[in-house]
Amino acid sequence: MKARLVQIGNSRGVRLPKPFIEEAKLNDEVDIHVREGAIIITSRMKRRSGWAEAAKLLHDRKGDQLLDPPSPTHFDENEWQW
Repeated sequence: MKARLVQIGNSRGVRLPKPFIEEAKLNDEVDIHVREGAIIITSRMKRRSGWAEAAKLLHDRKGDQLLDPPSPTHFDENEWQW
């Protein structure tokens, strides 16, 4: 996609299309880095954010169950003690 730099006070900026913002999951705060002649914009979303909600949803849908029933081992039957 081609874009133009626009004057914003003493700075210049680029308007990002809404679909790009949504696909990149950007919110009001972003991290900006320059690397090898490219400007990299990434979300400030904390790592693993949303994992607790996703795990609860998986549990509610019974998606966190074992795929196969447990198979006892010699250790379980003869050595394990509570």
